[in-house]
Formats: sequence, structure tokens, C-alpha cells
Amino acid sequence: MEYLIVKWLHILSSTLLFGTGIGSAWYLLFAAISRNVQAIAVVTRILVIADWLFTGVTMVAQPLTGFYLVHLAGYPMRTPWLHWSVVLFVVALLCWLPVVWLQIRMRDLAAHAMQQGAPLPGQFWRYFRAWVALGIPAFFAFIAVFYLMVVKPSWG
Repeated sequence: MEYLIVKWLHILSSTLLFGTGIGSAWYLLFAAISRNVQAIAVVTRILVIADWLFTGVTMVAQPLTGFYLVHLAGYPMRTPWLHWSVVLFVVALLCWLPVVWLQIRMRDLAAHAMQQGAPLPGQFWRYFRAWVALGIPAFFAFIAVFYLMVVKPSWG
């Protein structure tokens, strides 16, 4: 029973992590395409909150529940699919850490532009491009982790 509860928490956490990431990307992408400063200011403000509440918590919960599941199931850490899952999770984590800073900066720039009735500055768009560039490898890393977790391929 303990294994199933921890597995449920792990799956729930991964769903919140991935869902928040996809939702954040979707809404900010389309707000940015609109070039509506007010919409972008609202979306970036909410995105920063969601990132702290959901992504931040689940980025901690995932390894905690994952390593506990490994312990409960008796998998050796040197198991290739497990090793690569950890590596890919770290890649996603390393992409997410600068994204947090970028989102805060984009939020602040958008709020300032909205208050001033001005267009978004060029710096916002540079941060936005970096945000997209970091989101792409994180997305594919998580897709690969989902595959490895479900299939648990036996290599070699």
C-alpha cells in the first residue's frame, strides 16, 4: 500500500509539473503573440505565482517521491532507464532555474510598461526568446522521462 500511495503522489506531482509548464507556455505564448501589454502583464503575473506554487513544489516532490519509489521497488540506481531519467530531470531543472528569473523580469517589465502606457521594451522580447529557448529542451526532457518511467526499457 505504501508503494501505491507514493506512486500516486509521484504521478500526481508529475501531472501538476508538466501541466503547469504546458499551460504557462500556452498562455504566455498567445499573450505575447497578441502584443497586448495589459494581457501580457496579467499572464506573466499569474504565471510567476503558478510557477512558485506548482512547479516549485513539484520540482522538489518529484525527486523525493521518485527516489523513495526506487528504494521501495529495489531498483539499483545504475539501472540505465533510471539513470537517464535522473539526467533528463536534471536537464529540465537546469532549464527551469533561469526561467524563474526570466519570468520575474518579464512580469516586472510588462507591469511597468502597462503602468506607463508604453509598449514592451526590447529587453522583454529578449527575455521571452530565452524563455522559449529554455522551455523547448525542458519539454522534450520531460517527454523522454515520461517514456522511460512508463516503458522502463532494458538496454544491453
